[in-house]
Amino acid sequence: MTHHHAAGFDALMAEVLAGSGGRFGHRQHVQLTWLAARRYGMPAAIGLVSDGIRRTARYAGAPQKYHETISRAWVELVAHHAIGHPGFAADPEADFGGFAARNPLLLDKRLLTRFYHPATLASPAARTGWVEPDRAPFPWAVPG
Repeated sequence: MTHHHAAGFDALMAEVLAGSGGRFGHRQHVQLTWLAARRYGMPAAIGLVSDGIRRTARYAGAPQKYHETISRAWVELVAHHAIGHPGFAADPEADFGGFAARNPLLLDKRLLTRFYHPATLASPAARTGWVEPDRAPFPWAVPG
């Protein structure tokens, strides 16, 4: 992780934790990803969030908890809704509470099961690298 990535992730994490009373569950992961996507764009947010989560898991003594496909898939899904993709409008909300209210499916930890079979996500290939959705494509990948 570059120093810039580490500093950016740490600043976003501090911002999210300050507003959550120190709790860091799924909603806070989504909020951190929303902030990263809005401030840095989707490609940079993938690296920033994935590297930050990997570093956090390593520091917690549980590097095996990091999952490459799940981390990237969540960043792509949140970024798609927060900043859009070609041909798709972004959510105009400048406030995370409003964004979350308009996009409640992002707060459902099971959302990835719409796109991935559980066995795919459980595979070593998905844990250590990027695996494309195998149940249904992401909304922006569907030919128009």
